[in-house]
Amino acid sequence: MQFDFMTAGRILFGSGSLDTGLNSAGQFGKKAFVVTGKSSRRTETLFIRLNKCDIEFENWAIYGEPDIQSISRGVEAARNGKCDYVIAFGGGAVLDAGKAIAAMVSNPGKILDYLEVVGNGKPIITPPLPIIAIPTTSGTGSEVTRNAVISVPENGVKVSLRHSMMLPRLAVIDPELTISLPADITAFSGMDALTQVIEPYVSVKANPMTDQFCREGICRAAKWLEKAYTDGNNIEAREGMAFASLMGGLALANAGLGAVHGLAGVIGGRFNAPHGAVCAALIAEVFKMNIVALQQRYPESTIISRYREISRILTGDPSADVDLGYWWLIDLALRMKIPRLGTYGVNRQAFPEIAQQAKASSSMKGNPIELTQLELEQILECSM
Repeated sequence: MQFDFMTAGRILFGSGSLDTGLNSAGQFGKKAFVVTGKSSRRTETLFIRLNKCDIEFENWAIYGEPDIQSISRGVEAARNGKCDYVIAFGGGAVLDAGKAIAAMVSNPGKILDYLEVVGNGKPIITPPLPIIAIPTTSGTGSEVTRNAVISVPENGVKVSLRHSMMLPRLAVIDPELTISLPADITAFSGMDALTQVIEPYVSVKANPMTDQFCREGICRAAKWLEKAYTDGNNIEAREGMAFASLMGGLALANAGLGAVHGLAGVIGGRFNAPHGAVCAALIAEVFKMNIVALQQRYPESTIISRYREISRILTGDPSADVDLGYWWLIDLALRMKIPRLGTYGVNRQAFPEIAQQAKASSSMKGNPIELTQLELEQILECSM
């Protein structure tokens, strides 16, 4: 048994942990570069608490998902402000932007020099600025991952800036910050969280440590996701989903992902579709296709039994087979009004190129079986 496990330097979890985390910020320097999203109410709450803690800061807001241009502007602002560390406060896009800015402030050149797939893939040499990651949604687990997903519109893809030094020094997961999130964001981010405890569990890079996180995360998401969707003020449901999201981040950072994220990265880059929504539309069909492909080509694979175990956790039925897990995912998506891919302008003419690009993605390397071009296109067709 051999594996390598890395995560954030410190993880604070629980209601009220935001204040504890901010009280610890002074150890990282005198001035913070605070990266936020577009939610003025939540941002105002953060500013009040920063001022109470006497934290000097400069705010920089990002609207939408980070791309090369927005990250470059953020790096320039952080350098001009002579900031010592980064506080990223928001959803997964904001956290990814914060991590990318922290890395690029310390390293020479352009971000394209360091990006995977479409860039030069140079390694980060100089340690990034310390970063405090504070999620306000329960989905990406970005607070404990070592990469930042960046959109490259001219190439029609989303790719990663990745290095172990990009792991946040402090992750603060306060479920109170997710109270009253809109139902659609709860659904999209929650399905992303569920995907990120399913894919690492069946990944070719799974290990006994990440398996524990995945099992617990699947259990929590199955129990609490729909409750958080139907009652945004249910703090127990919000806490359950915040924990599931954290488990997904811990797992994917060390065991990888799979075809859902391989396809989602391409679709999000080409059609400007929300990442969580795309994952939500794809997860059931990838779940089914992986099982069918394994049964056809590797019927003795132990991964099939893992899918059976996932189905039993999701449904609560100890005798459930893989088909019930698939239909559970389908039914949940219908109840939470998850849009189909066609909603975002995805068209059948783009299927061949989407599938081809997805096969080259880093996420696809973790998929339990290498899916063919035709199988990937069938997943897209069934998700329309």
